Amino acid sequence: MTRLEITDKFNSFRRLDMSTISIIGSGTMAAAIGDRVAKAGHNVEVISRDPAKAKALAERLATGATTGAYGAAPSGHIVILAVPYSGAAAVVSDFGETLAGKVIIDVANPVNADLSGLVTPHGSSGAEEIAKGLPADAHLVKAFNTIFGHVLAKGGRLDAFFAADDPQVKARVSTFLESLGLRPFDVGGLQMAQTLEALGLMMIGLARNGAGTWDFAMNIDLG
Repeated sequence: MTRLEITDKFNSFRRLDMSTISIIGSGTMAAAIGDRVAKAGHNVEVISRDPAKAKALAERLATGATTGAYGAAPSGHIVILAVPYSGAAAVVSDFGETLAGKVIIDVANPVNADLSGLVTPHGSSGAEEIAKGLPADAHLVKAFNTIFGHVLAKGGRLDAFFAADDPQVKARVSTFLESLGLRPFDVGGLQMAQTLEALGLMMIGLARNGAGTWDFAMNIDLG
């Protein structure tokens, strides 16, 4: 097999993998991301502990959106973990080995109850803590946590920062983000999730204080 044939095979495999995107969660971020995913032409699978909420969100998103059974293997190779950080570890535990080989995108900001700080251990991030509970061959990616859900839902080309370790996974996630009409920016390995989560906290502080509004997004000006 030539290098070109290998590249074509990988690209075809990558496109096939992204034909279905599974979303675990049924809240604001799940809805905002799901809407983008559906409008981009991907198949959407919604999974929630509450089947009624999963069904309601799937019906809102697009014709053809489906629901999956909580705890069963998600259909998509890319799985959006759109749940609060406080419940993320339990969700990962509930799905267990069904997440083997999957790309898991963690969107949570691990903030405390009064939104004044992070709850993660010193020197770690929410994403890194979640990754500890995943099967060894699953790939954890941090993304979407620096975009407020209602801003994402408005549409438009927004900058999407992400962190992950595996180069092929990064390429796949970058392509996925672009397909949603976002501008992907790779910030480095998964340890950089600490910085992304700090940025998420800073945005919350800015919204509550200096900006006086939650209707903004962080963007890079490349000049």
